[in-house]
Amino acid sequence: MGFNCGIVGLPNVGKSALFNALTATQAAETTKYAFSTRDANVGRVAVPDERLNVCARLAKSAKIIPTQLEFVDIAGLVRGASKGQGLGNQFLGHLREVDAIAHIVRCFEDDNVVHVEGSVDPLRDAETVETELMLADLESLERRAVALQKRARGSDKEARALLGIVEPVLASLQEGVPARRAPLTPEQQSELKVLQLLSAKPVLYIANVDEEAAATGNELSRRIADYAATQGAETVVISAAIEAELAVLADPAERDEYLATLGLGETGLDRVIRTGYALLDLITFLTAGPKEARAWTIPRGTKAPQAARVIHSDFEKGFIRAETIAYADFVAHNGEQGAKDAGRMRLEGADYVVQDGDVMHFRFNV
Repeated sequence: MGFNCGIVGLPNVGKSALFNALTATQAAETTKYAFSTRDANVGRVAVPDERLNVCARLAKSAKIIPTQLEFVDIAGLVRGASKGQGLGNQFLGHLREVDAIAHIVRCFEDDNVVHVEGSVDPLRDAETVETELMLADLESLERRAVALQKRARGSDKEARALLGIVEPVLASLQEGVPARRAPLTPEQQSELKVLQLLSAKPVLYIANVDEEAAATGNELSRRIADYAATQGAETVVISAAIEAELAVLADPAERDEYLATLGLGETGLDRVIRTGYALLDLITFLTAGPKEARAWTIPRGTKAPQAARVIHSDFEKGFIRAETIAYADFVAHNGEQGAKDAGRMRLEGADYVVQDGDVMHFRFNV
């Protein structure tokens, strides 16, 4: 799977409507009233990658299997959610497992859709949700710190090392700074993941605008983009209403024509996926043969044996080599055999760092 993304936001910002549109389902109940989402909804979408279709055609693959992005939509968060207010607090646990957080922010005015705070203010809304996530982390870490301090006094080296991460993160949270911006070394930042802190997750802000502002954004979406930049986060402007229209258009040509009339070059889903991959620094490698062509997602910098593990753990254990063809060479020489004949297939060892678009075949022995 590509990655999984938790969808958060205040009630009535368009979370469930956008979830339905992006996943092309009606799994999430949509109403004009607060707390319409009462259960965590999970949906998966295929990650579009034209390279996969090209490889499938050249390899005469019987099946095409794209990598997938998973969305987890939880109930709207409100002030005091970390202390039990509203319904969102019941689902914060679902967010601890995700790779990134998509924070939906309302950037449209509509008198028919009530706002839980009484007015539309995307910066206030963003800060409200961020604060609740930090408060949940603070409560969790304070309990964990007490236990770690006891173990550290008993000469527990592992507890001491973990305490070296927990204490500066705690200090940051107490000052209103999210865990992802705590003063940690690169090594500590990597180890921070084991704590599964909500405010440590990379954040993608999705500014939900009305249809007229979908192509250019509006003043509200620009304010949230400026705010996101100060937080080291990314922003995507989407109109949930437009995405809902796109979701029911089965014909790709009809969909492209509709996008063109709106001045949009791609769907909101495509923009979310592209931005999410950049945010998490992910790449895709491909496998292609007569049975199937398939896309696989890995972090940038992954070496060949660890990439092989994504397919099956035995591939890593018994890794011998990786037969590798750059995507451009695979296409230029009309597939695997042509690339072999042209001397463009490389035999890469355990130290090879996989590149985006590599077409690979792993040799292993267990």
